[in-house]
Amino acid sequence: MADRKEDPFLDDPEALNAELDETLQAEESAEYSAEELELDALRAERDELKDRLLRTMAETENVRKRAERDRREAEHYGGTRLARDLLPVYDNLQRALEAANKEENEVASAVIEGVELTLRELLNVFSKHGMTPIAPENGDTFNPNEHEAMFEAAVPGTKAGEIIQVMAVGFLLHDRLLRPAQVGVSSTPAS
Repeated sequence: MADRKEDPFLDDPEALNAELDETLQAEESAEYSAEELELDALRAERDELKDRLLRTMAETENVRKRAERDRREAEHYGGTRLARDLLPVYDNLQRALEAANKEENEVASAVIEGVELTLRELLNVFSKHGMTPIAPENGDTFNPNEHEAMFEAAVPGTKAGEIIQVMAVGFLLHDRLLRPAQVGVSSTPAS
């Protein structure tokens, strides 16, 4: 009987059941908390991976668009250096035609005709590849986006900013300035 007095649950079975219920609830609660914590960790990891995936997809799309833009620019403007290197050829052919006077035209008409044909063919090739000439006329207004002022002079009968001489034709490659037209510009006439 001494053993019985030492164990309070033997005298009170309801206390024993309450203690067992409490222990089971604590274990279930601990188990539930561990499962909940693990579930929360998995959700956080899922959200992080989803965010990384979306960012990676956006970056991939940006790289694709950038590569497409670079490809188009290379296609349009890849020949810029070659085009710039051909401009002196155009200038020299143009100067050769301007230098020939009437007497030389009669004597060397075949050569002059060959130079004219070569110049025309060069302009056709330029046009085929998107190069267009910028050929201002005397009296046009100076445009700093297309013209380069080589000198400025006060010329009576002109307005300030008016082109008074064209030294070299400029060129555009598609919509980009390849070389500005080289011009002389009138300044305000001296009083």
